[in-house]
Amino acid sequence: MDASIIYIIAFLVVLGLLFYFFMIRPQKKKQQEHESLISQLKTGDSVITAGGIYGLVEDVEQDTIILRIESGAKMRIAKSSIASKG
Repeated sequence: MDASIIYIIAFLVVLGLLFYFFMIRPQKKKQQEHESLISQLKTGDSVITAGGIYGLVEDVEQDTIILRIESGAKMRIAKSSIASKG
């Protein structure tokens, strides 16, 4: 084998490892943390949606939650739209 081919293969392997450790791994970790947050939601939790709406969880259902906002209004939103507890 030519030495230049070995260098190219080594470069591609290093590039693949860098891509994995800087792109894929952090995204998977963030996704697992979000799934954990969603699964632990319960009535009375204060949450922030991805759209920036603050509210209290009134009811937790299969794929949705009922959120009570400051004005007293209630809205049904997808669980996946919860960004964080707050």
